[in-house]
This record gives sequence, structure tokens and C-alpha cells, in this order.
Amino acid sequence: METSIRVEDKKSFIQWFLGNYQLKKRESVWILNYLLNHEQLLEHVHFVLEARFCPRAMIISTHCSKEIAFRFYKKHIVTTDADKSFHDIRLHAKEPIYIQLNFKDSRQCIPYIKVLEDNPFIPDDYFLTKSDKKMAEEWLAYSLYEYKKDMLLQNINEALDQKNQQLFEHYSDQLKKLEASYIIKK
Repeated sequence: METSIRVEDKKSFIQWFLGNYQLKKRESVWILNYLLNHEQLLEHVHFVLEARFCPRAMIISTHCSKEIAFRFYKKHIVTTDADKSFHDIRLHAKEPIYIQLNFKDSRQCIPYIKVLEDNPFIPDDYFLTKSDKKMAEEWLAYSLYEYKKDMLLQNINEALDQKNQQLFEHYSDQLKKLEASYIIKK
């Protein structure tokens, strides 16, 4: 993933963040300070939402957040041990790491939004609610019904133009069945 956020902007944000928030776990401060002092690591740091979907990620929370204090994800392994994650960061300095910060009103925080990147690992349907899915299914069913209805009406008109009674009755019956089945589903 090519970053569009400059290292200087990430550094400024981390300094601002550490100056304005108290983290639940002191090791989180150490990790952020370590990143702050190693620009080559910061090149591979990406601030994202929903970091749990990322192959290598860290979630850090402040005292003003109700979220878990610290969590580190690497592939399918999850740990709350900040020392292990720090060790992994040092050993794999050139691998991307995705960081989610949990703090009060984070989604309205302009300094955070400036460094926030799209999370490429979020599933496509993650933000769809059950209501959204139901509405999409209903729209699809209606669209399909309208398409079939238009095709049958077109076939009926062609049968009338050809004065073909048998085709006219066949397509008319299909249209009645289609309309009846759509009303039942609705």
C-alpha cells in the first residue's frame, strides 16, 4: 500500500496525540515514541479504522475511551502483550503496520482525520446493515420483476402485431403468473 500521508504529518500527529491524551497502557506510549523516533518505520505506519481486519495491526486506546487498552494482530494471532508487539515492530520494520487509535470523538478529530487512511482490508459489505441488505434485495427483486414484465409485454405486443392468438394467450398467462408471484413475495 503506497502511503499518501507524509512522514512529517504522522510525526506531528503522534506528538500532538501524546501531548493531548493519556493512554490506558504505558507501553503504548513507548511504542508510539519509538515510531516517532524512527522515520523508516513511520513510512510503513498507516492510521486506519477497524484495524482488526488488517494482517498486522495495533489498536491503542486512551483513558477517555471505553475500548480495550491495547491489542496487537498479526495474521490470525491476537495478543494484548505490548512487549511482543514492540518486538515484532522492531524485527519487521519494513512491513506495513496499521494502527487504530480509540479516543473520545476520534471521528471528529481533525488532526486524526488528516493522517487517517482507507483500510483496504475491510470487507465490502462491512458497513451494510440488515436493513440495507433487505432494501437491496427488494430493489433487485423489483427490478427483475419489471424487466420480466417489460419483456412479456413486448412479446404480447409482437403476438398481437402478428395476430397470433396462441402466443398472445401464452405470454398473457405468463404475465398473470409473474404478477401473482410478485404480489405474493411482496
